[in-house]
Amino acid sequence: MYSPQAISRIAIIGFGEVGEIFATDFARQGIDVSVCDILLASESHRQPMLAKAGSCGVKAEDSLGDCLRDADLVISAVTASSALAVAQEAGPILDRQQMFLDINSVSPETKRKASACVESNSGKGGGRFVEAAVMAAVAGKRLTVPMLLGGMHAMSASDVLRSLGMNATALSDQIGVASAVKMCRSVLIKGLEALTLECLFAARRYGAEDAVLESLAATYPGMGWKDQLPDYLISRVAHHGQRRAAELHEVAESLEDVAVEPAMALAAADCQQRLVCELAARHFPVQSADQFSWRLLADALAPGKRNRPAE
Repeated sequence: MYSPQAISRIAIIGFGEVGEIFATDFARQGIDVSVCDILLASESHRQPMLAKAGSCGVKAEDSLGDCLRDADLVISAVTASSALAVAQEAGPILDRQQMFLDINSVSPETKRKASACVESNSGKGGGRFVEAAVMAAVAGKRLTVPMLLGGMHAMSASDVLRSLGMNATALSDQIGVASAVKMCRSVLIKGLEALTLECLFAARRYGAEDAVLESLAATYPGMGWKDQLPDYLISRVAHHGQRRAAELHEVAESLEDVAVEPAMALAAADCQQRLVCELAARHFPVQSADQFSWRLLADALAPGKRNRPAE
C-alpha cells in the first residue's frame, strides 16, 4: 500500500511538454525530481534539454537506471511509439516499492503489454504498474488535468496522486478500460477537430464561413461556433497535429482489436498530419494559442500562397 509520505522522489521518462509541466510543478512542491529523455543523447538537443532541466529545478539523467534509482513514483510520458519500449527497458530496473504510472496515449492492448513488462520482473519483482488515461489538455490544467486510472493498484495510486495535487480517479482494477475510454473518446474529439478544419477551410474559400458558422450555432447552440470554438479546435491541429495523428493510429488499432472499422479515426489522422506537413512545407509560423486565427491560417494556406505571412 502506498502512502502520501512515501513520495519523496519522482522520476519522469520523457521531458517534452507534459514531462516539463509535471516536473516543474512537482519540484515546486519540494520533491526531488529526475528526468530522462532520448534527446539528451542528441548533440544538437543536449544543451537545450539540460538548460530546460535547470530552469525547472530538476536533475537530468543520461541513463534510465540513474533516473529511476530510488524513485517512489515513475511517470512514463513519451510518444505513443516509444511507450512499450520504455516499459520493457524499465521493467528489469524497478522493484515492488516503485509505482510506474503510464500516462501515454496508447491502445488498451499496448497498456496490457506494458503492464506485463513492468510487473513480471523475476529478479526484483517488478514495479507496480498503473494505467492512466489523461482526459484533457495538460497545458491548461497542469497537475489538475483529469486522469482515469486502471489496474490492481489504481485505487491506492489515486490516493497518492491526489496527495500530490493531481486529479486522479480510479476507474477499474483491469488494465485497458481507462485507455479504452480515452481511445473511444478520441474518435469524436480529434475527429471533430479534423471535421472543423475541413469544413471551415472550404467555407472560407467559398466566402461562406459566416453563414456556415451561423448555421452550426443554430443547430448546436451553446457550443461556441460563433465564438472561440473554431479557433480552439483548429489550433489544436496546428500545434499538435503530428502527436494527435499518432494517437489516432493508436485509436485505430484499439478499434480493430474489437472488430470496429476505424474509417473515421484514420481519416482524421490523415487530415491532422496533412495540415502539419503543409505548415512545415510553407515554413508557416503558427500563432500562439491566445492569438490564433483559423481565418488567417486558412488564407495563408490557400492555393497560390507560397510566402511566409508578414510578421
